[in-house]
Amino acid sequence: MSTEVDAGTRRAESVVSGPPLDSEPGLGSLTLPGFLREVTDLYADREALVARTDDGVTRWTYVQLWERSVEVARALRGAGLGKDGRVGVLMTNRPEWLSVVFGTALAGGVAVTLSTFSTSAELEHLLGVSGVSFLVVERTAAGKPLAGLLPDLEPAVATSEPGAIRSTVFPHLRHVAVVDEPETRGALESWESFLLRGKDVAPEVVESSAAAVAPSDTAVLFFSSGTTSKPKGILSAHRGVAIQMWRFRRMYRFEPEDLIRCWTANGFFWSGNFAMALGSTLACGGSLVLQSTFEPEEALTLIELERVNFPFAWPHQWSQLESAPNWETADLSSLSFVDHKTPVARHRTVTGTWSEPGHAYGNTETFTITTCFPANTPDDVAAGSSGEPLPGNTVKIVDALTGEVVPVGERGEICVKGPTLMLGYLGTPLMETVDQSGYFHTGDGGYVDGVGRLFWEGRLTDIIKTGGANVSPLEVDEALVAHPGVKVTRTVGIPHDTLGEMVVACIVPHDGVDLDSDAIRAYLKERLASYKVPRQVLFFLDEEIALTGSAKIKTADVRALAIERLAV
Repeated sequence: MSTEVDAGTRRAESVVSGPPLDSEPGLGSLTLPGFLREVTDLYADREALVARTDDGVTRWTYVQLWERSVEVARALRGAGLGKDGRVGVLMTNRPEWLSVVFGTALAGGVAVTLSTFSTSAELEHLLGVSGVSFLVVERTAAGKPLAGLLPDLEPAVATSEPGAIRSTVFPHLRHVAVVDEPETRGALESWESFLLRGKDVAPEVVESSAAAVAPSDTAVLFFSSGTTSKPKGILSAHRGVAIQMWRFRRMYRFEPEDLIRCWTANGFFWSGNFAMALGSTLACGGSLVLQSTFEPEEALTLIELERVNFPFAWPHQWSQLESAPNWETADLSSLSFVDHKTPVARHRTVTGTWSEPGHAYGNTETFTITTCFPANTPDDVAAGSSGEPLPGNTVKIVDALTGEVVPVGERGEICVKGPTLMLGYLGTPLMETVDQSGYFHTGDGGYVDGVGRLFWEGRLTDIIKTGGANVSPLEVDEALVAHPGVKVTRTVGIPHDTLGEMVVACIVPHDGVDLDSDAIRAYLKERLASYKVPRQVLFFLDEEIALTGSAKIKTADVRALAIERLAV
């Protein structure tokens, strides 16, 4: 760890670096094909995943995960996927999600992870900007007909032959394979039929394409809500993704003999879930206990039946587990890697003092963590911080207006660089998103102390962090202003015990219009993903909403007003 000092004034500057990357223990191959090959060789016949559905129980060993991934890679190559071709993955957490993402990597392609929470309009945008040529989609998810949305977005999907889509809406899209679809409908090809496309592709071809993947190649395209109304596409290299998968095993202090069994229902299409749950578990030879959609009662049953010892959930899910009807009767005694501060740790059958590596800071742009302390770090060492820079990473704090580095202890904007930094945003060269020294300016505020710990204090922007997901207020407001009764609107985040922040819409109706909060929420549910829909809708008079001199709404004042209203 190092802290830079201004030689002229002897004033310590807020620039802290971790040790060199090559000093980090536990790193293996730095490509996704290499990662999968390495864990398969290490853990071969161990169970890699289990999924329980109404149709039965699916269990794959590491060898079977490899074989299923190779099968997908052969199909992709047989259907014409070339180097860096993009494959969209629109599924909940299920075995095929893993085989498609790893199979895409083995074939030399780029996996584009798409949120199953997407509305029709959001999906149209994501498919359009991502330029996917292949799409693997689950037939239904949480009652939503995912595959059924496609012909509405592009009628050619209903009239074309499989593999022969010719679309002006999605000009690159050629193939759509549907998991759990027993037969072909138009261009929607059954999963079994799609896999047959690889029957004439020798496994050796996949071995060669996998070996040709370089750590600097693009591995994945994830989307994250940013300061604009549309989700930002973030391109990450194999090296960055693989580093974080190996790294999280070290941060959790997992060992193969721990026989990790990780339950998660959070979508792997969010980078945190991919690296933290999937990555750490596979890196130590553990098993993923998959739940496709979070349902508290079913989750407790899964934890008990599968003897889960590492539950991975967001704060609001912990409280829902505690409220489930089978909470009191569930046997959760297998849980050992569960943070002692969570509600689950208070269950009558759970004992332990384990602490997760929660002292951390990161972004999707760095494929999760930049700073962190490992599990079971003493409180006096963490000292309420967000950790210290990890190997290869450097953090600096700058004045958000001037860009000048501030002294140690002074607050400013957090800027980061390191080996897991993104290749760039979709459509934007990386040089346009980093400064002249290669630092990414995060838009978050904080400071570093004299021993190199980072303290994150919140966002300099107005992005709302709710239940582990980012929500752009601008996106919500753009949907609201289209409502004929809404005159002025500002969406804000309000502190919440379990969600982190609660999304609250503050609305000034048009004169003479009587708006109803339930009707507003129903209106938004048709246009936004469920987690973006405000939990509270508040109505105000014109004179209650303060404006700046340039007629812009004062967000801080609106937030304070909302907090006051909700406290009554």
